[in-house]
Amino acid sequence: MMKYSIGGDLPVTRIGFGAMRLADADIWHGPADRAGAVAVLRRAVELGANVIDTADVYALGDNERLIAEALHPYADGLVIATKAGEVRPSPADWIPLGRPEYLRQQAELSLRRLRLERIALFYLHRVDPAVPLADQVGALKELQDEGKIRHIGLSEVTVDQIREAQRVAPIAAVQNHYNLAERHHEAVLDYAEEQGIAFFPFFPIAIGRHAAGEGVPAEVAREVGATPAQVALAWLLHRSKVIVPIPGTSSIAHLEENMRALDVRLSEEQIERLAGTA
Repeated sequence: MMKYSIGGDLPVTRIGFGAMRLADADIWHGPADRAGAVAVLRRAVELGANVIDTADVYALGDNERLIAEALHPYADGLVIATKAGEVRPSPADWIPLGRPEYLRQQAELSLRRLRLERIALFYLHRVDPAVPLADQVGALKELQDEGKIRHIGLSEVTVDQIREAQRVAPIAAVQNHYNLAERHHEAVLDYAEEQGIAFFPFFPIAIGRHAAGEGVPAEVAREVGATPAQVALAWLLHRSKVIVPIPGTSSIAHLEENMRALDVRLSEEQIERLAGTA
């Protein structure tokens, strides 16, 4: 239960770290407390989070530079995942851009910022509706064939889009929005499990009533001696063997809390009770 192998050859602990939260609130600038952000990244690796997730547009590339600053030279077995396929012309805008020449350029920039010769997991951040998906995935396949990326991933996609992409290249991972409260990607998760594709839920800890001191998650948390956040993560781990949550935080205390979710065990009755809370 503790490990999953991305693409069959990249074993990772089943809770990773999403670095987006180390940027400012708009994901536009780098952290105000850079030393603190470096400390969080190093502590994540110390605690066993050996997949670190970022993207070229987080803080306009500074998130990738921060990861290299904190963790390079990288420990053996540490998987750095990044993405390309969106542009940020302003703090409020996230616009898909999947032209093949742009994706190739961004991969080269990510390699430089991360100080890598090959990116272990490279995602198409969003499908650009103005560009054939085969061309977008084809650009990543070219990078893979050149040895610049190891595995290809997709983010916020449907089952049909995964199938279309698989006709061009092997897909090792999918990263979609999924948690106790947001389960509109159940079909994608089921397909990923069937295909042996890693499923990285972003925003894996539900907010609102699922994180409050009342309700089923809080009840189960009291029963197992955990926090509601830990229960939310533990439920994901029990939901499917291919799930690898990547919670993000700028707090070492929250990071340590999240990683302890690996130790939370839920009964079948508790899992079913939590599943009924959506």
